[in-house]
Amino acid sequence: MQLIDGKAIAAQVKQEIAAEVAGIVARGGKRPHLAAILVGHDGGSETYVAGKVKACQECGFKSTLLRYEEDVTEEELLAKVRGLNADADIDGFIVQLPLPRHIAEQRVIEAIDYRKDVDGFHPVNVGRMSIGLPCFISATPNGILELFKRYNIETRGKRCVVLGRSNIVGKPMAALMMQKACPGDATVTVCHSRSQNIKEICRKADILIAAMGQPHFVTADMVKEGAVVIDVGTTRVPDATRKSGFKLTGDVKFDEVSPKCSFITPVPGGVGPMTIVSLMKNTLLAAKGEVYGK
Repeated sequence: MQLIDGKAIAAQVKQEIAAEVAGIVARGGKRPHLAAILVGHDGGSETYVAGKVKACQECGFKSTLLRYEEDVTEEELLAKVRGLNADADIDGFIVQLPLPRHIAEQRVIEAIDYRKDVDGFHPVNVGRMSIGLPCFISATPNGILELFKRYNIETRGKRCVVLGRSNIVGKPMAALMMQKACPGDATVTVCHSRSQNIKEICRKADILIAAMGQPHFVTADMVKEGAVVIDVGTTRVPDATRKSGFKLTGDVKFDEVSPKCSFITPVPGGVGPMTIVSLMKNTLLAAKGEVYGK
């Protein structure tokens, strides 16, 4: 069993990005600029956004964090999105999800200029991704592809099972794994809350990607010997022994599953760091105009 160290790979990618940014600036080019909108004080969102701001510093980016209280109106938020769309200094921006219930998330996502949608959630980017055109790919699936590349994990012709059908991870992950590309070229099955015989389906998987948000859902009897297991789950589970009062728990029962795997990601330290670094890569692409031009 080999542990996939997402933290180490993310650090390596950030160094590569920082070196490229230093070269751009030295040649008189513009420093990439990422903005983030954070609404309210959700603990998970605060942590994620803080990680993104720190990653910007490490990559040599300029970053702007725009905070709003929970009671911000939808129209006020949309007005800020329109302002960021029009701001030539901002290369890309994100609106941290989830948003308060009184705000229509999809309306906000669709208001973002797809050329600055470095989260890859806009329907234009999702559609282009699904047919293999240049686009901003959503960060978590893109980070997983990067791990496959860096660890030389073969995906061509393999049976891949994706657990979960979210717009952010499950659906784009399945589409990317079946693309005529490397990584890709896999035979993909997507399982979800209405799927039957999930254990039997999972046992046939050469590559199992768990993105259901259900702690310890994947047990040893669901995994075949030698499988590659990617755990996307990051659920906060109460833990009185920790200063924070919680621990991050994945969808995979790591201790019992890991001995059967050829490769496996831990939680934390696996997919999570790659999600943030993928956002940095998308921001650099936006700054360089390599996807949609300047």
